[in-house]
Amino acid sequence: MLNTNNPEIKFAIHAVRQASALVQQVQAEMVSPALTKDDRSPVTVADFAAQALIGNLLEKNFLSDALIGEEDSSVLQTPEERPTLERIADFVGRYTNGATPETVCQWIDRGSAESASRYWTLDPIDGTKGFLRGDQYAVAFALVEDGQVQVGVLGCPNLASLSLVVAARGQGAWVASLDEGKLLERLSVSERIDPAQARLLRSFESAHTNVSQIDVFADALGVAAEPVRMDSQAKYAVLAAGQGEIYLRLLSSSRLEYREKIWDQAAGSIVIEEAGGRVTDLDGKALDFTRGRTLADNRGICATNGYLHEAALKALKTIGA
Repeated sequence: MLNTNNPEIKFAIHAVRQASALVQQVQAEMVSPALTKDDRSPVTVADFAAQALIGNLLEKNFLSDALIGEEDSSVLQTPEERPTLERIADFVGRYTNGATPETVCQWIDRGSAESASRYWTLDPIDGTKGFLRGDQYAVAFALVEDGQVQVGVLGCPNLASLSLVVAARGQGAWVASLDEGKLLERLSVSERIDPAQARLLRSFESAHTNVSQIDVFADALGVAAEPVRMDSQAKYAVLAAGQGEIYLRLLSSSRLEYREKIWDQAAGSIVIEEAGGRVTDLDGKALDFTRGRTLADNRGICATNGYLHEAALKALKTIGA
């Protein structure tokens, strides 16, 4: 059973609930059908506001802990961006006292840490285009100690049955409501062992991975099942719940040197592992969270229900991924 009285677990759940409520409020007030395709202002406000709020909460609860976050405030500190910064401060101020443009920048910049023996890592909104479409996105927050993820929480406001997923090392993965309340049930990966029945979790956004090579991978593995398409780390929640079997992050042929950011993988990886699945890089190596802000020693991601992991790695090797 998950120990929700543990200070870190309790804090992580509260922080993601608060941040999820904030970004939902931004979405409700700023995302409209009249929004132009290139206008990313709502997601900019939501991203920075969520990181500021969690930076502030971390300051109040674990002052000495480092935070590695996706955003920094430098882009907001120009005269042109002052209205955006003031809008961010307004939203943050609805959830905590003392939110001014200046304090908000300080809270955002708590996320500028490089690494430490113990740190938190945050992706305030994973799946920006999903957020703008009113589709799937996630608030992803995790605690890492001595290179191992200990706690991970995914807030997925638009994923009705999996809106809050919580995992802690050795305590399983659990689903709850974004509203205050008890944990509902434990998550378990699917037990499918036939590669033909494997459901691949795939992004809508082609920029996120090597799309054509995933098609080649599916052929090599003999996949016949229809894929499950959605954006963001919500895919990790779906895989953990047994609603898919394989999720890959392949390297684009034009960006072979790319390495995953830790905030894109920390929370999702422990959710999969604690639900009974397995997460490695494309070479089968364990993810190394000790190398700063990226998974510098890992190439891509292979996440599965565990039963199909070796078959997936073999197929990846066959196609030269």
